[in-house]
Amino acid sequence: MQRLYDFLRRHPAWVDGFWAVVLFGLSCVSVTNLHGARNHHGSLPVGLAVSVVLGVVVALRRRMPEKMLLVAAAMGVAQLVLDQEAIIADFAMLVIIYTVAADGARWASRVGLAAGLVAGTVAQLRWPEEQTSVLGNIAIAVFKTVPFALAWVLGDSLRTRRAYLAQLEERAARLEKEREAQSKVAVAAERARIARELHDVVAHNVSVMVVQADGAAYVLDTAPDQAKKALETISGTGRQALAEMRRLLGVLRTGEHKEAGEYVPQPDVEQIDELVEQCRSAGLPVDFKVEGTPRPLPSGVELTAYRIVQEALTNTRKHGGPNTGASVRLVYFDDGLGLLVEDDGKGAPHELYEEGGADGQGHGLIGMRERVGMVGGTLDAGPRPGGGFRISALLPLKPAH
Repeated sequence: MQRLYDFLRRHPAWVDGFWAVVLFGLSCVSVTNLHGARNHHGSLPVGLAVSVVLGVVVALRRRMPEKMLLVAAAMGVAQLVLDQEAIIADFAMLVIIYTVAADGARWASRVGLAAGLVAGTVAQLRWPEEQTSVLGNIAIAVFKTVPFALAWVLGDSLRTRRAYLAQLEERAARLEKEREAQSKVAVAAERARIARELHDVVAHNVSVMVVQADGAAYVLDTAPDQAKKALETISGTGRQALAEMRRLLGVLRTGEHKEAGEYVPQPDVEQIDELVEQCRSAGLPVDFKVEGTPRPLPSGVELTAYRIVQEALTNTRKHGGPNTGASVRLVYFDDGLGLLVEDDGKGAPHELYEEGGADGQGHGLIGMRERVGMVGGTLDAGPRPGGGFRISALLPLKPAH
């Protein structure tokens, strides 16, 4: 039974053909029985011919609804002209009006509605009930018009429902595309964040390792203890860099189980002190002060503060030149966290690591501004009066709306 149902759903023409045969058979029986009856208008050949044509209308209503509507209308006019009273096959007119209202062109739907509204009245005028009053004939005409109006309303309702469902499907498809686009944007943003993180990690730690390696090579023969200390610093810095890189690259892995302790936590403001000590051990004098009352901060603010200090000190080592000193100020306000990193470097001009710098170092300050912007803060970076460079940032404790 299910197979038959599925077959008929896939082949609606077979269903129409079946009902066309049934309608034709019933109409032929009715026309034959009524032929020769008293007060009956019409002839047997005309009735059979109309039954055949209207059966074809039902069979082909889905394939060519507009043409079948015109054929049905022509049959109605022929019945009026040839004095063929309404027969069972005229039910096909209801069917074709429903079909054009549901699936046909708009003009065909309007024509079908107009034809249906006048069909009952015209038929009653052509073949009035002789034993009925004028009001009675009017009532019969209205009664005959109602089925045509209902057929059109049902068809038009089906058309409206299909259009609504199609609109919902289109909206769902559009939302799905928007979700995919948002996912791609999120992926791009995450990759940019990882790139910034890797830039900060690699630039800082590798610069420390290079400085320590140069110092170890310089004092290797004359001061082995200092060389050993420098190598230990290189080893510790390398492990720290690997741990942070492992954490960052871990987010790119899919389908792998994270082992406990594999990824280190995000850096915070408490680790700025360790960062300063690392720079001091690398030969960069850094004056570090904390003002205000330290308190827990949002993780995004803490990571941003740490990365700004890390990038600023890295740039100082790269571009400050010999005998350069730096200072770091961390200020806790009621509604934010202030950062001030300055150096008195007189080496390579700091414009080299401004945005668009000649050697591509501009990504450092670009990354700083992007980080600060993500937490709703402000950043000011530029040369100091009298030489050196200053980076000032204000990070609000609540994101900007």
